[in-house]
Amino acid sequence: MGDNLPEILEGAEFKAIEPIEVAISGKGIKFDNALLINDWVFQWNGEGIGIPPSEEVVLPEPEPPPFEVTEPSLTIAKIVSLAAVDAVNPCAFAVLLLMLTTVIAYNPGNRRRILLSGVAFITSVFILYFVYGLVIIKFFQVVQALTQVRIWIFKSLGVAAIVFGVLNIRDFIRYRPGRLGTEMPLLMRPRVQKILLRVTSIRGAFSVGVFVTLFLLPCTIGPYVIAGGILSVFEMMENIPPLLLYNLIFILPMMAIVGGVYLGLGRVEDVASWKERNIGKLHLVAGSLILGLGIAMTLGLV
Repeated sequence: MGDNLPEILEGAEFKAIEPIEVAISGKGIKFDNALLINDWVFQWNGEGIGIPPSEEVVLPEPEPPPFEVTEPSLTIAKIVSLAAVDAVNPCAFAVLLLMLTTVIAYNPGNRRRILLSGVAFITSVFILYFVYGLVIIKFFQVVQALTQVRIWIFKSLGVAAIVFGVLNIRDFIRYRPGRLGTEMPLLMRPRVQKILLRVTSIRGAFSVGVFVTLFLLPCTIGPYVIAGGILSVFEMMENIPPLLLYNLIFILPMMAIVGGVYLGLGRVEDVASWKERNIGKLHLVAGSLILGLGIAMTLGLV
């Protein structure tokens, strides 16, 4: 081969270079001779062609993609934190308490009916919110078909979390009912109250829960949208367990209230009074949780 190379390369532009080690099956193989012909490196063992090797040529590395592509990792702490923010939302408490007050008025002393009505209402909220979560995730999956869009969406979700956190902390410092983004708007409250006053049965409690979830969205959708954006990088079937976990945490305080009223640990009026006295603190807890998460997401810590 070495004897014929001068004839083969006659008239061609080439450059003798230091041989480059080649990785094969986990091992490195280094040849005796190497030539650079245009952008091709030709290497062989044995006798050279009488041209001394020139200085080492460093081949250019391929350009990195404009955005770093990383494998998504699900942090349950993110989902739990966002669900906890939703769970302490005074808006959801208010709707449940009004529904229970109506049921008690129609069924005085019937604790079993109160329990079943409360469970029916909470079950409908759970089912509808789970469906909303699937819709939110699907929306993000359609939008973020491009990797670049996915990265910017995640950063935007972190900024949105910071904004929601600041809004909730603002309501702790200076509370005003019905502020958009943290509570149900005042214009919607008479309509919700009118719907809830129709609850006279267990079936009615379930049906009303379906409609009331639409009115709850303005004050609870913020953390849920952020959670949906986080989950959207995974396959839909992978999202079902964390989405179920999110909604289970979301309804836990409501279940506790219904259970407490059923067991006689407290009256609906007592719970409502406690909520009104501590509504600022609830906003502070929610705001601190989501603000911390938003900062961590923006800085790439989670």
